[in-house]
Amino acid sequence: MIRAVIVMSTEGKSRLARFYDYQPPEKQQELIRRLYGVLSSRPEGVSNFAQVEAIFGPDTRMVYKHYATLYFVFVFDSSENELAMLDLIQVFVETLDKCFKNVCELDIVFNFNKMHSILDEIVFGGQVLETSSDEVLKAVEEITRLEKSASSGGPLPKSVVGRLSR
Repeated sequence: MIRAVIVMSTEGKSRLARFYDYQPPEKQQELIRRLYGVLSSRPEGVSNFAQVEAIFGPDTRMVYKHYATLYFVFVFDSSENELAMLDLIQVFVETLDKCFKNVCELDIVFNFNKMHSILDEIVFGGQVLETSSDEVLKAVEEITRLEKSASSGGPLPKSVVGRLSR
């Protein structure tokens, strides 16, 4: 199970934090600070995998990727494959790149809701749902269309009405 997905700046500012097992907000901030301490102290040439049992408890691992000014971090237990998690980070970043045309930290800050929608299409409840960035983008575009339709007071698309009436 994926226990947490965290995106943070290289200065340690949290840009996205999703915990799939309940943690009080104060504990979340402490976990993020400790995780940043681990990330910022790692040399450049080392593996992207690390044991984080001291931070998140027993049977916990972390994989991360450093892109420009951001760290993308997945924390998970032994039921998940480390290389699959590294690939999932790649899918997440590719999807963000396609959505924002070369994603940067400001895109994440100013499009917080869209970022959460993308993550929810990839991971939900700590389980991987989708690994195709094209499929994720289709779902996010559909959500955006529905939000615009609902906010304008227009009728729902027939595809949605059909699903709701079942």
